[in-house]
Amino acid sequence: MTEQSALITADLVDLDLPSADRRAAVGALAERLQKAGRVTDLAQFLADIEAREQQMPTGLEGGIGIPHCRSAAVTVPSLAFGRSTAGVDFGAEDGPARLVFMIAAPEGGDTDHMTVLAALARRLVRKAFKDELLGATDAGHVADYIRKEVGA
Repeated sequence: MTEQSALITADLVDLDLPSADRRAAVGALAERLQKAGRVTDLAQFLADIEAREQQMPTGLEGGIGIPHCRSAAVTVPSLAFGRSTAGVDFGAEDGPARLVFMIAAPEGGDTDHMTVLAALARRLVRKAFKDELLGATDAGHVADYIRKEVGA
């Protein structure tokens, strides 16, 4: 698997995500996807993420946010990860998200992103998985760990 075809790489990990508001956090992760050549039109991608968020908030119990969308601006299925000390409000009933997983899928692509979402959801119920991500200090380690755990 090449660095470009890997679902998540070290440059798509932000261990100090801005948490002023949801849009700032989403924007920071989206910019990483754009810099990596995985998103061609940042404004379009952010509009698609926002449209999906308006349908239903993507916050999950336990301090998790999973903003995701299919977008014509996405070139390859990708996962960006951010960690926020203060937390970002993704609409979960139990409060802000400290772990944010952004799933970007090409518009005409298959359902790979749903497979990733399902694998991620299974891991997120495990305290050890969340603790590993909350305590990590190296972006490369985080990318490797997530790839290994979600089979991507």
